[in-house]
Amino acid sequence: MPDWDDLFAKNGKIFLEPHPDMERLANLFSKQGVRRILDLGCGTGRHLIFLSNKGFEVFGLDGSPNGLEIAKNWIDEENLTSELTCQKIEEPFPYIDSFFDAIISTQVIHHNLMKEILFTVKEIERILKKEGYIFLTFPLLQHFYVKKENLKKVEKRTYIPLAGKEKGLPHHFFTNPELKRVFHAFKLTEIYIDKTNHRAILGQKN
Repeated sequence: MPDWDDLFAKNGKIFLEPHPDMERLANLFSKQGVRRILDLGCGTGRHLIFLSNKGFEVFGLDGSPNGLEIAKNWIDEENLTSELTCQKIEEPFPYIDSFFDAIISTQVIHHNLMKEILFTVKEIERILKKEGYIFLTFPLLQHFYVKKENLKKVEKRTYIPLAGKEKGLPHHFFTNPELKRVFHAFKLTEIYIDKTNHRAILGQKN
């Protein structure tokens, strides 16, 4: 399994620019009175920086100590603030119920088997306020950079690459109906293919 901690240590700020829809989301969040946002799987902090600059109170959670160290240094360089937590996303989140106004997570929670994904979604539901917003993105199998013959199927629509930078790391490829089932506690207002060829969802907690 790839070591993302080593990857961040070697390459630093791997992702620099925010997701193409983040400006639109920030405008929506501002209009709807969103204040406190969690970036789940924040990596080296690109969205923490962007959203903090927009005036939001931002929190980051990630399993990589090196990634979070880079994020902390970047935040300090920009004279911004963010509360960072190092832990895996398949463990109970260290936040009280209904703590966040919005939770974003780009290309993160699909890196698990379905049992762990369902646990993560339940935790997202728990820590999000009623009518709080979610924005998440997921890979599309037809646009995945590893050829299908180099993918090992481990459960329905879940594959492990046998080669490449993510060798050994599970990838679940959602369908639209499956997303609606898994996120049944949310009203999904948008399900679409974003400019990075990932499936994206925007919704609110029921």
